[in-house]
Amino acid sequence: MSKRSIIHMLNPMKQNSPFDINMALDAGYDIIMPYNNVELKEVAGLTQDAIFSRGPAGVKKTGMFIGGRDIGLAMDMLDAAKSAMVPPFEIPVFADPSGAFTTAAALVACVERELKKQFKQDYKGVKAVVFGGTGPVGLATAVIAALQGAETTIVDHFSLDTALQFSDEARKRYG
Repeated sequence: MSKRSIIHMLNPMKQNSPFDINMALDAGYDIIMPYNNVELKEVAGLTQDAIFSRGPAGVKKTGMFIGGRDIGLAMDMLDAAKSAMVPPFEIPVFADPSGAFTTAAALVACVERELKKQFKQDYKGVKAVVFGGTGPVGLATAVIAALQGAETTIVDHFSLDTALQFSDEARKRYG
């Protein structure tokens, strides 16, 4: 009998997002296993349970998704999951807290397309201001734009100190 496809959805929050579950179903997974209130220290064990129980053939039909809202925690969870894998027991693992990474990547790509179309340039040397830069989508947008060469500033409408704190953390974590 052929193995069915499974995605394990790890979330540090109280609930998994219905949006994420719908996306996993629409992507064609047969079984969706949501895990709520997952702590960073639990990720390695959950990853190993997911990979070793299916064997080398089963891992080809197994995936892991990391949700939540905190992009720093999501990246730490992603690193923990990847570190827990042992070849040939490796599965794809994807983090997208609050849809921040996919939304930010799409936004940066659209702006880049317009920069090339309207001004014949890319992000190098461009000054970018990201409003809502302390939220998951805004911070991810700022990081991606900066990695593409933009001089990026984030704005938080509540607090300059919060914007500076998030900016410093992003600079340390992502360069």
